[in-house]
Amino acid sequence: MEVKYRRCCGLDVHKDTVVACARIVSDGEVVSEVRTFQTTTVSLIALSEWLAENGCTHVAMEATGVYWKPVWHILAGGDFQLVLANASHVKNVPGRKTDVNDATWLADLLAHGLIRASFVPDTQTQELRNLLRTRKQLVREKASHILRVQKTLEDANIKLDSVITDVMGMSGRAMIEALIGGESDPAKLARLANYRLKTSQEKLREALRGRVTNHHRFLLHLHLNQIDGLDASIASIDLQVEAGIAPFRAAVELVTSVPGVGVLGAQVIVSEIGTDMSRFPSDGHLISWAGICPRNDESAGKRRSNRLRKGAPWLKTTLVQCAWAAVRKKDSYLQAQFHRIKSRRGPKKAIMAVAASILTAIYHMLKDGTLYQDLGANHFQSRSKGQQTKRLVKRLADLGYDVALTPVTN
Repeated sequence: MEVKYRRCCGLDVHKDTVVACARIVSDGEVVSEVRTFQTTTVSLIALSEWLAENGCTHVAMEATGVYWKPVWHILAGGDFQLVLANASHVKNVPGRKTDVNDATWLADLLAHGLIRASFVPDTQTQELRNLLRTRKQLVREKASHILRVQKTLEDANIKLDSVITDVMGMSGRAMIEALIGGESDPAKLARLANYRLKTSQEKLREALRGRVTNHHRFLLHLHLNQIDGLDASIASIDLQVEAGIAPFRAAVELVTSVPGVGVLGAQVIVSEIGTDMSRFPSDGHLISWAGICPRNDESAGKRRSNRLRKGAPWLKTTLVQCAWAAVRKKDSYLQAQFHRIKSRRGPKKAIMAVAASILTAIYHMLKDGTLYQDLGANHFQSRSKGQQTKRLVKRLADLGYDVALTPVTN
């Protein structure tokens, strides 16, 4: 097999150590040298110097949790072409797994060009991505605490979530704080509702008649404090994102022109895929990387599975949320696509197809610098006029009619 890189290195990265195998081809002979380095900054600098002394041009490592990042950051300052490998793509022969063997195996694969490099964004994109991922985690934690508030109210036989859509809204928050303060009269609690609340006072009084103990008040107070703290943290992240969004502002404005994609959704999408689309050869490569297309799993001419791959979970969830918002826009291409596929394949496959269409449009928009242009709800009908004609004729024939088609001449 042809050797593409004559001087390369494979790194087996762990929390405390890095096993490095330098593979050097000289005069037709392969010489391998293995060394172990600590993951402290001083040791990683020594690793970079050792690689430079050996003249290594390419360095490969596996994406092992967060441990590869400090190694990557140190080596990025050197004259190396860094390659991040998906661990599931570079598995070694079973039964021969050691740190030295793993490093040697990575070096051999890299030397022959058999490692598909993973997408590693630039520093600014990574920082924006970390902020928005942390924000999503805090939002999920907040949702968990809201569910715990509802659970505590149910334990006290307070049926507030049965009559109010948002328990943590203006009215619900005022009633819960009054309960914490010791108020137990249902009539007084019901009068705390905002005038815009549609629920009647009678229903509110019945829902607020319960058995609230000091234990329930303590738990409600605890969860409200947690929710307030998470709200403050989310607001702090929003300010930090706004302070560093300048390099991505133009891309975010382009992405927000897609139906269903708001400012926050556009920020998340841009932070996950970056602004340089040249790293993806085509829109199909981007969709495959995101994991929103069926997998290829075929053997003996039979397709065994077409389930979606794991892909990029942070990006996939955001795209699906945007897709559900997009299909609610009337007389749009995405809504027509959703209903067209839903009638044949069901809502789950239809919404993933819409998400793939959104990502395809974003790919070309970022690549060409153009705004979104909706194809319209009649796109599929105008595109497949012949197929639609055959389907309607067959339908009439099934109903017992003999149809003769005559083209209309203008």
